[in-house]
Amino acid sequence: MLYHLFTYLDREYDLLGAGVFQYISFRAGMATLTSLLIAMIFGGRLIKMLQRKQVGESIRDLGLEGQMEKKGTPTMGGLIILLAILVPTLLFARLDNIYVLLMIVSTIWLGLIGFLDDYIKVFKKNKEGLAGKFKVLGQIGLGIIVGLTLYFSDDVVVRQYIFTDGSTSAVNATSKWVDIKSMITTIPFRKNNELDYCNLFSFAGPLFADWSCYLYIPFVILVITAVSNGANITDGIDGLAAGTSAIIGLTLAIFAWVSGNTIFADYLDIMFIPNSGELTIFALAFVGACVGFLWYNSYPAQVFMGDTGSLAIGGIIAVMALIVRKELLIPILCGIFLIENLSVMLQVSYFKYTKKKYGEGRRIFKMSPLHHHYQKNGYHESKIVSRFWIVGIMLAILTLATLKLR
Repeated sequence: MLYHLFTYLDREYDLLGAGVFQYISFRAGMATLTSLLIAMIFGGRLIKMLQRKQVGESIRDLGLEGQMEKKGTPTMGGLIILLAILVPTLLFARLDNIYVLLMIVSTIWLGLIGFLDDYIKVFKKNKEGLAGKFKVLGQIGLGIIVGLTLYFSDDVVVRQYIFTDGSTSAVNATSKWVDIKSMITTIPFRKNNELDYCNLFSFAGPLFADWSCYLYIPFVILVITAVSNGANITDGIDGLAAGTSAIIGLTLAIFAWVSGNTIFADYLDIMFIPNSGELTIFALAFVGACVGFLWYNSYPAQVFMGDTGSLAIGGIIAVMALIVRKELLIPILCGIFLIENLSVMLQVSYFKYTKKKYGEGRRIFKMSPLHHHYQKNGYHESKIVSRFWIVGIMLAILTLATLKLR
């Protein structure tokens, strides 16, 4: 909004200082600062409003130390995160950018699903919330929207460089190039790191090759559903999901910045994605929102994000990774989400298997997700969260290292 306003003022009236809004770095910095202030200032007011309306979390007694003390803590705090993401994005990002619009839609879409789940839990006094099948249907719906947009939109292109022998590549810049529709992505740890979804089954003949492109959309659905649920499961103790998401968001902001800048893309020998640099503004607003939310969500939490926040932040991370074509790095970058997801799957599967085989269910962990296992072992929440953040930072560094580690 402000970009378009100040661009007009600069062009028509040569307003002093208006040209600074042309710089992504300036607008990204302002978006970060604004999101932090919104989360910290308006977050406190929202918490008081939630307390007045008695929007408190109902806690199941799982035998965890300090757990019952959290009963009545306001939930639906994800509204703080959503507000702190959307307002700076609407103010500072270009609203004619396909990637920004896609992120706004994703944020609102999953935010509404999470809000509906929390609303049913709090106001309808139904601890189960929104039925799981409806959550999954919502995630699938978003996956279809994102997949179709990235696949069919003429605004979603990558730059291919043309060599003297007629071959093309998304890296190794030459003076000749063309922006084309392409379903290529990045494979980590490989020198020639381009993978074209349309060539996945080319070895099976032309019939399968023609259809292999369409596998991209089911893959997008899988990525969004998995990461969104992973963030939802990780949101179990104070500050864990928000802090981990901030680390992931900062990493994706760096990817968006270098992928959308011809100089950095050429230097790092990576794929250049025209107009993706604008995503940096959204990504840093997301980071600011998560960090600002920690002002109230760090131990002892004054508010919980609820599904309103956790489903949205997972979906946001997934869609950003897909846009900058780093979705194959998600198992590394979102390693915390992955291990939390796997701990639940392993626990449930092993319990069912042993119950069927021995007549008595056995467990791998004292409790799942994994962070509760450590709580059962006597670790304090703050120590668990701090160590998970450290692991998250290590994974983020490893993910960034893949820019050159191949």
